[in-house]
Amino acid sequence: MTQRWDTLLVNARLATFAGSEPYGLIEHGALAWAGGRIAFCGPVGDLPGRPMELAEHVLDLDGGLVTPGLIDCHTHLVFAGNRANEFDMRLKGASYEAIARAGGGIVSTVRAVREATEARLFAQSAPRARALIADGVTTVEIKSGYGLELQAERRMLRVARELGVQLGVCVRTTFIGLHALPTEHKDDRPGYVDKVCDEMLPLLAAEGLVDAVDAFCEGIGFDREETRRVFERAHALGLPVKLHAEQLSDMDGAALVAEYGGLSADHLEHLSESGVRAMAEAGTVAVLLPGAFYALRETKLPPLDALREHRVPIAIATDLNPGTSPLLSLRMAAGMACTLFRMTPEEALAGITVHAARALGLSDRGTLEPGKRADIAVWNVQDPAELCYWIGGPLLRQSHVAGRRLA
Repeated sequence: MTQRWDTLLVNARLATFAGSEPYGLIEHGALAWAGGRIAFCGPVGDLPGRPMELAEHVLDLDGGLVTPGLIDCHTHLVFAGNRANEFDMRLKGASYEAIARAGGGIVSTVRAVREATEARLFAQSAPRARALIADGVTTVEIKSGYGLELQAERRMLRVARELGVQLGVCVRTTFIGLHALPTEHKDDRPGYVDKVCDEMLPLLAAEGLVDAVDAFCEGIGFDREETRRVFERAHALGLPVKLHAEQLSDMDGAALVAEYGGLSADHLEHLSESGVRAMAEAGTVAVLLPGAFYALRETKLPPLDALREHRVPIAIATDLNPGTSPLLSLRMAAGMACTLFRMTPEEALAGITVHAARALGLSDRGTLEPGKRADIAVWNVQDPAELCYWIGGPLLRQSHVAGRRLA
C-alpha cells in the first residue's frame, strides 16, 4: 500500500454478512477504511504491516463486535403529534379498521401534519431519528404520506432530507401519496388519484425530493388499479416502487409490485403462495414489520417457510409511525422478529443489514467488504446474537457513516 488508511480496527469479531460462515464471521479480525470506503477486511494476520504503520488511527477492540451499520428500510418517522389515544382504544377492543373508519388512523395524523410548520416537524421528528442512530442505524428510509396535499407532502420530504444533513445519517425518501384518502376528497377518489399521479409526484420528483414511490394497497387504502396508476407514473419518471401489501387482507399487491420489478413488498401477513413466487422471480425483497404486528396484536404470521423455500430475501424494519408501530429501536425490531416470527438471530440481523440495503436499492452497503461504504457499527458485545437477545439498553459503542463518526 502507498497511502495510510484513515482508521484501522484490530482484535475485532467482524460480522461481515458476506461469505459462507454464519454471520460472515471473521475471528481476530481487522477492518480499515480510507476515503469513506472499506479498504481492508480480514484476519489481523493478513494485514500488510504493523497496525501503527498502516493507519492514522488504530483502535484495539479487545474482541468487540463490528457489524455493518444498521439500515431501517421502512419508517414514517416524520410526523406531528401522536396517537396514544388510539393505543388505548385498541386495548379496549377497537380494530385498526374501525379506528380508521371513525376518522382516526392516518387521517388524524394528516390533520396534525398539515397544521405543523416545517420547523415544528423537524423539532418533533429529530429525537426519533436520534433514537434510531443511538441504536446503530446509519441509513434510514423515511416516507411521506401524512400530508396528502402538495405543500404538506413537500414539507415532510424536505424535513426528511434535512434530518440527514443535520444529523449525519443517510436518508432515503419515499413518496406515498396513496396512503389514505384525504377528507376533502372523500367523494372524489378518482380526482385524488389523478392529483397524486399528475401533480404531486411529478413536481416533488422534479425537486429532487423523491427516491422511491410507495402506496397502501388495502381494503381501507387503495385498490390494485389505483396502485397501478401511481406505479406507471413512477416508472415513467424513472423511480423505483415498493408497496404496503397484504397487511390486513390479500389484495395480491405483492404480485403487482413484483410485476414492476419493485424493491420491496412490506408487511405481508396475508401473503399468498403465488405472491411469494412472484416476488422470488422479480427479486423483490420481503420487508417484515414486527412492530406493527405487535402493536396491532395480530395473530396471522407472515409465511416465513414459503419465503425461505423460494429464497426471497427477508428484511426487517421498525415501521416507526405514530399509530401502529411507535418503535424507536431497529435492534428491538430484529429481536421481535426472532420471538414473534421465529426467525433466527442470523436471519434477523441480515434483515437489518444486507437485505435491508437491497430493499432500498443500495448495493454499496449492508456488508463489510473492501470497496463498500464504511458504514460501521461497533458494539459492546462479542456475540452477534446478543444484538437480538438483549431487550433494549445501550449496546452501541460507536458508529460511522462513510468513515465519519456518527454516534
